[in-house]
Amino acid sequence: MDTTQRRQYRWAAGLLLVQGVLMEGVVFIGVLVLLVLKIPQASIVEHADVFALPYLQDNLYLMMAMSGIFAVLRILGALGLLRNQLWGLGLSLVNCIVTLMLMVFLLPAGLLDGVLSGTALVLLLFAWLGQAPDGQRKPIF
Repeated sequence: MDTTQRRQYRWAAGLLLVQGVLMEGVVFIGVLVLLVLKIPQASIVEHADVFALPYLQDNLYLMMAMSGIFAVLRILGALGLLRNQLWGLGLSLVNCIVTLMLMVFLLPAGLLDGVLSGTALVLLLFAWLGQAPDGQRKPIF
Protein backbone atom coordinates (compact mmCIF):
# COMPACT_ATOMS: atom_id res chain seq x y z
CA MET A 1 0.00 0.00 0.00
CA ASP A 2 1.42 3.35 -0.97
CA THR A 3 1.37 6.58 1.01
CA THR A 4 -1.61 8.06 -0.83
CA GLN A 5 -3.80 5.03 -0.15
CA ARG A 6 -2.76 4.96 3.50
CA ARG A 7 -3.59 8.66 3.83
CA GLN A 8 -7.00 8.16 2.18
CA TYR A 9 -7.85 5.28 4.51
CA ARG A 10 -6.76 7.32 7.54
CA TRP A 11 -8.84 10.33 6.53
CA ALA A 12 -11.87 8.10 5.92
CA ALA A 13 -11.35 6.44 9.31
CA GLY A 14 -11.08 9.87 10.94
CA LEU A 15 -14.35 11.00 9.36
CA LEU A 16 -16.06 7.80 10.49
CA LEU A 17 -14.69 8.22 14.03
CA VAL A 18 -15.96 11.80 14.20
CA GLN A 19 -19.32 10.69 12.90
CA GLY A 20 -19.52 7.70 15.24
CA VAL A 21 -18.35 9.42 18.41
CA LEU A 22 -19.67 12.95 18.07
CA MET A 23 -22.81 12.53 16.01
CA GLU A 24 -24.07 9.09 16.98
CA GLY A 25 -22.43 8.40 20.35
CA VAL A 26 -23.36 11.71 21.95
CA VAL A 27 -26.98 11.23 20.90
CA PHE A 28 -27.01 7.78 22.52
CA ILE A 29 -25.54 9.18 25.72
CA GLY A 30 -28.19 11.90 25.56
CA VAL A 31 -31.04 9.38 25.50
CA LEU A 32 -29.52 7.59 28.48
CA VAL A 33 -29.43 10.86 30.42
CA LEU A 34 -33.01 11.66 29.44
CA LEU A 35 -34.16 8.21 30.56
CA VAL A 36 -32.32 8.45 33.89
CA LEU A 37 -33.87 11.88 34.51
CA LYS A 38 -37.27 10.38 33.56
CA ILE A 39 -38.05 13.11 31.07
CA PRO A 40 -41.02 12.03 28.94
CA GLN A 41 -40.50 11.79 25.22
CA ALA A 42 -43.53 14.00 24.56
CA SER A 43 -41.92 16.98 26.24
CA ILE A 44 -38.82 16.62 24.06
CA VAL A 45 -40.80 16.12 20.85
CA GLU A 46 -42.91 19.25 21.35
CA HIS A 47 -39.82 21.46 21.77
CA ALA A 48 -37.58 20.01 19.05
CA ASP A 49 -38.27 19.28 15.40
CA VAL A 50 -35.45 16.91 14.56
CA PHE A 51 -36.92 14.86 11.71
CA ALA A 52 -39.19 15.79 8.84
CA LEU A 53 -41.13 12.51 9.00
CA PRO A 54 -43.74 12.41 11.79
CA TYR A 55 -43.15 8.70 12.50
CA LEU A 56 -39.48 9.28 13.27
CA GLN A 57 -40.28 12.39 15.27
CA ASP A 58 -42.87 10.49 17.34
CA ASN A 59 -40.34 7.73 18.11
CA LEU A 60 -37.47 10.03 18.97
CA TYR A 61 -36.17 8.00 21.92
CA LEU A 62 -36.01 4.85 19.80
CA MET A 63 -34.16 6.75 17.09
CA MET A 64 -31.72 8.06 19.69
CA ALA A 65 -31.16 4.54 21.03
CA MET A 66 -30.58 3.28 17.50
CA SER A 67 -27.79 5.86 17.21
CA GLY A 68 -25.84 3.81 19.72
CA ILE A 69 -25.84 0.84 17.36
CA PHE A 70 -24.66 3.00 14.48
CA ALA A 71 -21.98 4.55 16.71
CA VAL A 72 -20.53 1.18 17.65
CA LEU A 73 -20.54 -0.03 14.04
CA ARG A 74 -18.88 3.17 12.75
CA ILE A 75 -16.22 3.13 15.45
CA LEU A 76 -15.46 -0.55 14.85
CA GLY A 77 -15.18 0.04 11.10
CA ALA A 78 -12.88 3.02 11.62
CA LEU A 79 -10.67 1.06 14.01
CA GLY A 80 -10.49 -1.77 11.49
CA LEU A 81 -9.40 0.71 8.81
CA LEU A 82 -6.74 2.19 11.07
CA ARG A 83 -5.41 -1.32 11.74
CA ASN A 84 -5.35 -2.09 8.00
CA GLN A 85 -7.94 -4.87 8.28
CA LEU A 86 -10.10 -5.87 5.33
CA TRP A 87 -13.16 -6.36 7.57
CA GLY A 88 -12.80 -2.68 8.57
CA LEU A 89 -13.02 -1.68 4.92
CA GLY A 90 -16.08 -3.87 4.36
CA LEU A 91 -17.88 -2.65 7.47
CA SER A 92 -17.07 0.97 6.68
CA LEU A 93 -18.31 0.64 3.10
CA VAL A 94 -21.59 -0.89 4.30
CA ASN A 95 -21.99 1.83 6.95
CA CYS A 96 -21.45 4.60 4.43
CA ILE A 97 -23.83 3.13 1.86
CA VAL A 98 -26.58 2.47 4.41
CA THR A 99 -26.21 5.98 5.81
CA LEU A 100 -26.50 7.54 2.37
CA MET A 101 -29.65 5.51 1.69
CA LEU A 102 -31.25 6.43 5.03
CA MET A 103 -30.16 10.06 4.86
CA VAL A 104 -33.27 11.00 2.88
CA PHE A 105 -35.54 9.80 5.68
CA LEU A 106 -33.56 11.52 8.43
CA LEU A 107 -33.77 15.07 7.10
CA PRO A 108 -32.71 17.61 8.25
CA ALA A 109 -30.50 15.83 10.80
CA GLY A 110 -29.15 13.46 8.14
CA LEU A 111 -27.52 16.17 6.03
CA LEU A 112 -24.27 16.19 7.97
CA ASP A 113 -24.36 12.39 8.14
CA GLY A 114 -24.57 12.35 4.36
CA VAL A 115 -21.68 14.76 3.93
CA LEU A 116 -19.40 12.79 6.26
CA SER A 117 -20.42 9.36 4.95
CA GLY A 118 -20.28 10.46 1.33
CA THR A 119 -16.81 11.90 1.75
CA ALA A 120 -15.61 8.81 3.60
CA LEU A 121 -17.11 6.57 0.91
CA VAL A 122 -15.33 8.45 -1.88
CA LEU A 123 -12.03 8.26 0.01
CA LEU A 124 -12.48 4.53 0.64
CA LEU A 125 -13.26 3.83 -3.00
CA PHE A 126 -10.35 5.96 -4.22
CA ALA A 127 -7.97 4.12 -1.92
CA TRP A 128 -9.32 0.67 -2.72
CA LEU A 129 -9.96 0.99 -6.46
CA GLY A 130 -8.00 4.07 -7.50
CA GLN A 131 -4.50 3.00 -8.46
CA ALA A 132 -2.63 -0.11 -9.49
CA PRO A 133 0.54 -1.08 -7.60
CA ASP A 134 2.67 0.58 -10.30
CA GLY A 135 0.96 3.95 -9.66
CA GLN A 136 -1.17 3.94 -12.81
CA ARG A 137 -4.95 4.30 -12.74
CA LYS A 138 -6.82 1.02 -12.70
CA PRO A 139 -8.79 0.54 -15.91
CA ILE A 140 -12.31 -0.82 -15.87
CA PHE A 141 -11.45 -3.47 -18.44
